[in-house]
Amino acid sequence: MIFGKQTVPADSSADELISVSLKTLIDLARPAAGVKLKHSAIRSGQSGGYVSRFKGRGMEFEEARVYQSGDDIRSIDWRVTARTGEPHTKMFREERERPVFISVDDRPAMHFATRGVFKSVLAAKLAGLLAWAAQHHGDRIGGQIFTGDVCRELKPQNGKHAVLRFLNAISFNSLEGAVGQAQAEIKDASTITLEHVLARLIQHARPGSLVYIISDFRGINDQTETYLAKLSRHCEVVLVFVYDPLESHLPEKGRYRFTDDERDVVVDTGDRQRLLKYQQHFTRRLHQLEQIAKKLGLAFIQCSTTDDPIQRLR
Repeated sequence: MIFGKQTVPADSSADELISVSLKTLIDLARPAAGVKLKHSAIRSGQSGGYVSRFKGRGMEFEEARVYQSGDDIRSIDWRVTARTGEPHTKMFREERERPVFISVDDRPAMHFATRGVFKSVLAAKLAGLLAWAAQHHGDRIGGQIFTGDVCRELKPQNGKHAVLRFLNAISFNSLEGAVGQAQAEIKDASTITLEHVLARLIQHARPGSLVYIISDFRGINDQTETYLAKLSRHCEVVLVFVYDPLESHLPEKGRYRFTDDERDVVVDTGDRQRLLKYQQHFTRRLHQLEQIAKKLGLAFIQCSTTDDPIQRLR
């Protein structure tokens, strides 16, 4: 069981388990064609059906026409109605492009796996698929990459160049070289938290954006929920929860060593109280995420390090 940088032979197959190359992300363009950027929000069971404030792509007024049965009364053009004496409805034209903003967690805890690929690799592939899917749909692509001490944003732009710019930033072998491309950056001696990240998302994600947050959501708390509520008032938000199977359930018997090449931790799963506490910690985080998504009407996707990211998004 490895936490952090894995000490394995330097071959390409092993490398692909712990890091992701730019070529791998570029090769996701073809399978991404089958990914739809439309997700069902979790409905709240307490207040009935959730009515999203998000209206899809940006809407631009086109004309007013005579009211027809079934039209939304909130779209009635009262000025034209008063002038003509006959009810008229405002008609809107969908803007061709919509900003898609993808936030990718690359903090130290994401560099972990016991099977499949590192959580950081899975997050990068999910982000790559979503970026290519947005480009296929004619949307503008931008994003945010945050590590333990740096948070960077790239302004949404259209075209293949925007996708490649974003993929270059999230590919782990070139992340540090992406500084010059970033639109904004924080460097802090303290650890970047989800609160920092979401506060910046509120500033950088334009109203009407489709926002994906790909993370293991470590450090989620009441303040992050408040920020998510603010963000969801003007954007469609999708939470993508990335986890390793061992995080959800430790084996019942045995002693397991974890290392980040600097520190070692030995976990004895024969200690029933410690085992229960470990599993409850993960369950609480998952339950909290599900409840926030349900309360705010957000889409929520779970993805294990052993899952096929293409199938999960489809």
